[in-house]
Amino acid sequence: MASASLQFFAFILALFGVFGDIAATLLPHWKVNADVGSNIITAITQMQGLWMDCTWYSTGMFSCTLKYSILSLPVYIQAARTTMVLSCILSAFGICITTVGMKCTKLGGDTDSKNNACFAGGICFILAGIFGLVPTCWYTREIISNFLDQTVPESSKHEPGGAVYTGFISAGFLLIAGVIFCSSCFKRQQGTWIYPPKQHHFPSAEQESNAGYSLKDYV
Repeated sequence: MASASLQFFAFILALFGVFGDIAATLLPHWKVNADVGSNIITAITQMQGLWMDCTWYSTGMFSCTLKYSILSLPVYIQAARTTMVLSCILSAFGICITTVGMKCTKLGGDTDSKNNACFAGGICFILAGIFGLVPTCWYTREIISNFLDQTVPESSKHEPGGAVYTGFISAGFLLIAGVIFCSSCFKRQQGTWIYPPKQHHFPSAEQESNAGYSLKDYV
């Protein structure tokens, strides 16, 4: 019962991780530049994401520009696109697999099959968390190094946006959920290895016949 509750808790964490992963991938808040000018018409906030760049104007207008060219983007943005998409796909697979393998569901067949499904789902969550953690760390490093560079003008410096923090938190949720699922299945298998089921040995019919034959010889 405790293991089933722990798996359900890990499943809830994984759901938050999946939704946060998708939101971080789509949101344009990876870089935020607050530029307040003296003119009321100038832009006050500029945001850059993996797929588009958006601008808030002081008049209340909001405009976005899609990044159509992939090869013109920096390497860390191209890598962030690829790894975040892989993270979303793996986390979605993990949700489907663990739904079948959880102890509180009636899917997946026998206990061994459900344990294997939970273990496979946990591996998917761990990989999704790693794929989500690498681009956020790399992107944050680029932002910080650009911010500390003295040759870069003040108007071109950026700070990490909300999508980066969302990616960090989502990756943590996915990693925790994956570790819980894998550890619960590992404990189950380890218990079967330490305490194997008792096997009852019954004398075979051939042994009984041999025993009977020897008794007749000695009478």
